Amino acid sequence: MALVEARIQVEVEAKKAPTQEQATPAMALTNVLFATDFSATSDAALPYATAICRHFGSTLHAAHVLSDASLLMMTGGVDYVSMSTIYEDAHTEAKEKLDQVSARVEGIPHRNHVRHGQVWKNLAAIIEENKIDLIVVGTHGRTGLGKLLLGSVAEDILRHAPGPVLTVGPKVSGRNKLPAFQDKGRDLAPVELDLRQIVFATNFAQNSARVAQAAVSLAEEFRARLTLMHVIEDYTQLGSRPGPMEDGVRRLHDLVPINASLQYAPETVLEFGSAPERILKIASERESDLIVLGARTSAEVGTTHLPWSTAHHVIAHAHCPVLTIRG
Repeated sequence: MALVEARIQVEVEAKKAPTQEQATPAMALTNVLFATDFSATSDAALPYATAICRHFGSTLHAAHVLSDASLLMMTGGVDYVSMSTIYEDAHTEAKEKLDQVSARVEGIPHRNHVRHGQVWKNLAAIIEENKIDLIVVGTHGRTGLGKLLLGSVAEDILRHAPGPVLTVGPKVSGRNKLPAFQDKGRDLAPVELDLRQIVFATNFAQNSARVAQAAVSLAEEFRARLTLMHVIEDYTQLGSRPGPMEDGVRRLHDLVPINASLQYAPETVLEFGSAPERILKIASERESDLIVLGARTSAEVGTTHLPWSTAHHVIAHAHCPVLTIRG
């Protein structure tokens, strides 16, 4: 069956006077965490972390966690190797690699963190100790790997992070793909973060207003165009009941704070069909620079946030970075 698409314009009642909860706060990113496993996918995310730090004047925290599994793989099949020696060598190598990163980000305040043990447990400690506002991570987006579709590090972060996570998938391309580092020993060329089109997708979870507020704040910060969208996956009864469509558009309008100072009037879009497919379609049509999603963690199975199957698919196939925020 062909997917049905609709753009519905409805007259929206005048909004009430702004309340304290409706106020859109100014963007403030003081500390940004770049989690890396030194893979090519992690390297692709680093320019975004540095560009964000340049724009917001943030401190960059680069972190690598030496897991027991990765250390065991370093034995190379040797019958007996001292684990302490393996750890010391791996720690030294990780520190050298992070130092190489630091050498290329002159002008950006930065700190390096090398830890050993469970990935998320160590990252969570770094997040708490340094009051991290945003995590940036790269994903490989391979298929056929079950829950490791996005890579083990990204999986751990996305399922447990208490704050926003910016993921850079393997299909990020065009002007959305920031330049990589120059040759070793040279500084990172200044890169400006440029967001012109932002797509925010929601299924009206309990705290969707907070996630929408982040999307609005980013649109204000970068004077970007903002598209708010909702996908109705079960639309078999809509022919006789148009109410849900009008209600959906009104709810999208209501997510924009009355005192928002957007450069352009936000667009609301109601779509029908598969949520991940329609989100990717709208983002592609608008040549979006960022997709914003409110996503649940694996422990929040009772909520109505976009399920991980949707978030995973969008992150793995999007041609722009994806910002996920726990609602």
